[in-house]
Amino acid sequence: MTVATLITLMRFFLVPGVVFALLSHRMDWALAGFLVAGISDAVDGFIARHFNQKTELGAYLDPMADKLLLVSVFVVLGYMGELPLWLVIVAVSRDALIVGGVLLSTIMARPVAMKPLMVSKANTATQIVLAALVLGELAFSMTFGPLRDILIVVSGLLTVGSAAAYLVGWLRHMSGHGDDQTNPT
Repeated sequence: MTVATLITLMRFFLVPGVVFALLSHRMDWALAGFLVAGISDAVDGFIARHFNQKTELGAYLDPMADKLLLVSVFVVLGYMGELPLWLVIVAVSRDALIVGGVLLSTIMARPVAMKPLMVSKANTATQIVLAALVLGELAFSMTFGPLRDILIVVSGLLTVGSAAAYLVGWLRHMSGHGDDQTNPT
């Protein structure tokens, strides 16, 4: 197992710690865990690319670790009333739709290639910034004015746009009219 993959696996173990910190109202620890996960994501990617440690396992585990952390943080922040429930529902539903589509296409022997769309990358980046901002506000007892509300709206729009783009691409792929570039990370 490569060092890059081990770092990715460490991110899986950070998730329960971040969730526990949030539910224990230790926002400083939650923010620290979230930031460590983000930094480790960059580090494992750098190591994988520059030290010839790219693996198929790592290619699957890396986005799973990212999504597990982000979805967990969104769900807990929604539960705490820090994010609107509609956004949490849309974000989780989008990810469930994608996972369901990937599983169904695999079961039907029409697997979809793992290639994220640009709207998905923008969506994930916005969700990460939003989660970090909310965690930062809570950890330091401060607010960034309307920035949270703006990020919530942008995140919602990008999430819906991303879900729609993947659904259209998946339907085209499953009907035999697609180019196999519909599977997200």
